[in-house]
Amino acid sequence: MFMRKKVSADIDVHAENMTDPVVAGPGSGPLPEDACASEAGREQEAGQYEVRIAELEAELAKQRDQLDKFRDELLRRAADFENFRKQKERESMMAGTRALESTIRELLPLMDDVKRVLQNAPRILEITSEAKPYVDGVELLKRNFDNWLEGKGVTEIKSLGMKLDVHYHEAISMIEVPDVESETIVEEYQTGYQLGDRVIRHARVIVAS
Repeated sequence: MFMRKKVSADIDVHAENMTDPVVAGPGSGPLPEDACASEAGREQEAGQYEVRIAELEAELAKQRDQLDKFRDELLRRAADFENFRKQKERESMMAGTRALESTIRELLPLMDDVKRVLQNAPRILEITSEAKPYVDGVELLKRNFDNWLEGKGVTEIKSLGMKLDVHYHEAISMIEVPDVESETIVEEYQTGYQLGDRVIRHARVIVAS
């Protein structure tokens, strides 16, 4: 009778032990639910980083596009300014050239008078030798004037013996000259001049018919 009670008590203790909750010890690993939550947190954080990186890359691309636009605008404005500067230089140069041409045209009649005086100088000197100092003064005036014209880039247009060229010559008369080809310049009535390649005054000439 005593033995039956002892066995029954042991069975009751064992049943109580089976119903006690299992407590995880300090060395045991995380539960499966904790591991999933941790992994989900890392994935969410990584996703946020990727979104931020994408936003920064988009902003960088936008800033690069803006920089390219500013650079193109700067280059365009620099080119416009350079073209404007060159245009003003050309206009200034052309204005200076026109002013010089105008001045030279006004002085050419004086040069014509000086030449006519020197052409008649031999006849004048035959009449009186006292005129020689005056003739010498006129010759000096012509040399100075020639040097001034040369310094400005002005040259005389060649005429005598040349074929008539309407770009440089103006025929005022035609005469018959034996053994001379037609339209050959045989006499220069008025000297022509050009400034560089630009004709200031056509040479007025007489040509063979």
